[in-house]
Amino acid sequence: MLKHQLRPAIVLTFALMVIVGLVYPGLVTGIAQLLFPRRANGSLVVVNGRVVGSRLIGQTFASARYFHSRPSAAGTGYDDTLSGGSNLGPTSARLDSMIVQAVDSEVRLDRAVKGRVPSDLVTASGSGLDPDISPASAALQVARVARARGLPDPVVRALVARHTRGRTFGLLGDPRVNVLALNLALDSVALPHDPRHPPVH
Repeated sequence: MLKHQLRPAIVLTFALMVIVGLVYPGLVTGIAQLLFPRRANGSLVVVNGRVVGSRLIGQTFASARYFHSRPSAAGTGYDDTLSGGSNLGPTSARLDSMIVQAVDSEVRLDRAVKGRVPSDLVTASGSGLDPDISPASAALQVARVARARGLPDPVVRALVARHTRGRTFGLLGDPRVNVLALNLALDSVALPHDPRHPPVH
């Protein structure tokens, strides 16, 4: 009796292991590599043959010469192995303190007015890895970035406008600016009359 039950169970287990563990993942991976190779490989950004990041995962930019990303809840910096929110609620004293510190930082760095700092510059996203900021957050940083790079404000503002994406399909999400793409575009703009900062091709 046991023999008749054990054999089908073992055969079914191995059959499912092959189908679910090998055939199905292999099929999905093959289709993804065929139809969406860039996305299937992590939407990596390559500059001069070197991978500098992904369009899907944020990075920490500390220099005044760069646009800054929104805060990350994923440990220190954007650690993709610690994806997740902070799980701090609106009554959390710790969250309150973190937001106050972030607002003070924006007031100091970007001469922001308290009460007018975009929420995404002082709070983390649900994943803690969001690579985008809102157009309002980018606009707030234009003067500081332009000043640090010796560029006219309109030049930096035009770069922000060029890298602003609308809602997906015109309906989903909010307008957004990919911070890595914007900062790479900044690095491709030479400082006026400064041979030390040639364009990056």
